[in-house]
Amino acid sequence: MKFQVNRDVFSDAVSFAVKLLPQRTTLPILSGILIEASGGGLVLSSFDYEVSARTEIAAKVEDEGRVLVSGRLLADIASRLPNAPVSFSTDEGRITVACGSAQFTLLSMPVEEYPTLPAISDQWGKLNAEDFSNAISQVAVAASRDDVTPVITGVQLEVTGSSLSLVATDRYRVAVREIAWDSASSGIEEALALVPAKTLIEIGKTFGHSGTIAVAITSTDERELIAFQAEKKTVTSLLIKGNFPPVKRLFPDAVDNYAVLNTNELIEAVRRVSLVLEREAALRFSFSTDGVTLEAIGSEQAQASESIDAFLTGSEIVVSLKPQFLLDGLGSVHSEYVRISFTKTENPNKPGPVLITSQSSKEQAGADNYKYLLQPNLLLR
Repeated sequence: MKFQVNRDVFSDAVSFAVKLLPQRTTLPILSGILIEASGGGLVLSSFDYEVSARTEIAAKVEDEGRVLVSGRLLADIASRLPNAPVSFSTDEGRITVACGSAQFTLLSMPVEEYPTLPAISDQWGKLNAEDFSNAISQVAVAASRDDVTPVITGVQLEVTGSSLSLVATDRYRVAVREIAWDSASSGIEEALALVPAKTLIEIGKTFGHSGTIAVAITSTDERELIAFQAEKKTVTSLLIKGNFPPVKRLFPDAVDNYAVLNTNELIEAVRRVSLVLEREAALRFSFSTDGVTLEAIGSEQAQASESIDAFLTGSEIVVSLKPQFLLDGLGSVHSEYVRISFTKTENPNKPGPVLITSQSSKEQAGADNYKYLLQPNLLLR
């Protein structure tokens, strides 16, 4: 096999192909990147049985063929090559990568032992790439990082008619965002897919500026997977098995008791006041017609409080919230103002979860359909 390729194009393709591979794998062969050269250019692929990546690039191919090489090593080399065309050739198990005056010799891996990449359905729906990327960043923060319960380490994608909902929870909070879904010619108007959050985050970063993302969901007797495709790049992910909890029903239809605050002012106040808190402790928020007062009782050596403006509708209320969980929700509100709504429980003395939504202005609700439900951590009174 022998070809010549633009350095930047080659480096970007190798980086994309290995990005989703785990740092360590039980099967060394799965750390490889498969390079296939034909008259039409190059196809670079990676696969570890859970995720796969595939991309096509143009190249001047002199001898066709396929070779398997250590992915991360090739990515490190490709990212540091001088600014010149890259020449790539193979000879009896050895690979030569030459660029300018730099030359590297690598050993190839047994390509015949490499697994076959998963087959993908030919039925594709479509999403706006920027909307999808933003929705992932808003919702994935609420997914659990505890592998003990795998089903809540994912983000549930729910297609209903012309909309796609992204839902995530870690039991303490729930995040939901809806975006437009174009079933195109696929006929996919109802579908569920539970995608690992860490994989979806990388997909959002990779395809965020691609214009349109095509999405396909494939079900076979052995496995269910989802595929994302844009700009001659494809990523597939094995879906998480299990039933995602029906957390969307926890959201109230309407809340009459709420406060509107400047998002950045609240973020900065939470960061300052929580400095004196011990780990896992909560901040106390007292909402009144005069604004909101944040109080942190850290220890005998340190306490803190701060008051900022808040526009309250309804009755005065006191809630206690873990600062990092609150900051995660506020950081996902892409608007100047935020609405914090206070839901009710059967116990009138016990506040329900707080609902965080975007707010375009002091009077106007946001239009991005983002919702973040956070369970208060009640302090002893």
